[in-house]
Amino acid sequence: MKVLITGANGQVGFCLTKKLQQEGLEFLSLTREELDIGDSVKVFDVVKKYSPDIIVNAAAYTAVDKAESEVDLAYRVNRDGPGNLAESASIINAAIFHISTDYVFNGQAQGLYKEDDETAPQGVYGESKLEGERAVVMASPRHIILRTAWVFGEHGNNFVKTMIRLGRDRDQLGIVADQFGGPTYAGDIAEALVELVRRYKKEKQLPWGIYHFSGFPHVSWYEFAEHIFAEVSRQGIYAKQTPLLKAITTNDYPTPARRPANSKLNCIKIQKNFNVEMSDWKTALKNIKSYS
Repeated sequence: MKVLITGANGQVGFCLTKKLQQEGLEFLSLTREELDIGDSVKVFDVVKKYSPDIIVNAAAYTAVDKAESEVDLAYRVNRDGPGNLAESASIINAAIFHISTDYVFNGQAQGLYKEDDETAPQGVYGESKLEGERAVVMASPRHIILRTAWVFGEHGNNFVKTMIRLGRDRDQLGIVADQFGGPTYAGDIAEALVELVRRYKKEKQLPWGIYHFSGFPHVSWYEFAEHIFAEVSRQGIYAKQTPLLKAITTNDYPTPARRPANSKLNCIKIQKNFNVEMSDWKTALKNIKSYS
């Protein structure tokens, strides 16, 4: 079983590389600098030479606000890249696992989003990711699309690291309290992908399609920040008091791109088909010193 990982220096790709090392599987892990997935010729060449059984695409353009002005780049990475990888996978009869996002929804629904709910992206990032999903589906029947949300981890940039950094210098922070979702630990996403790899290695077949995987319990960004600073205080990360948190609205903090008010994903399908539980983000925060 050979696995090709793209986006190896991202939050998920980094964790997945470490976990596959521990698993003892043969893999090739490539960073953005080593493989531009938007370059179809290079993608086809790498895939043909390595001939993996599974391609895991963890590469993505994730600068949500910058995507509004860097439209071509966002689509190159988030639409064209997955399409190139899926086409290459199909040619050699490999499977492709592709990571997507809650931003494919408009965030206005009540309750939890299921995999077959109507998609309606609000900005370029979400639109480009949705087009990437469609490109994968069109190019390869042997696909798993894993939608996730609010990703954080020890490696790369994320909300947890931003809070810890800002909290060192500021006595008060305004945190959005009217957007809700499930914080998802990158290590748990990687573990879910490893479980899919194990199943495919064993059975040579999977229940293909789109799956949701994110964290629980669902919280607002404000509530997530409260938990982060509670751990910062408990573990004595700062030599001072943690900052006072002030709940603000989305309108109080305007950004170039609109954020979904509801990013809660229904993860029953992946639990049922693969026995994969939702990400336990509270446990992941217990090791908060590694994020600072």
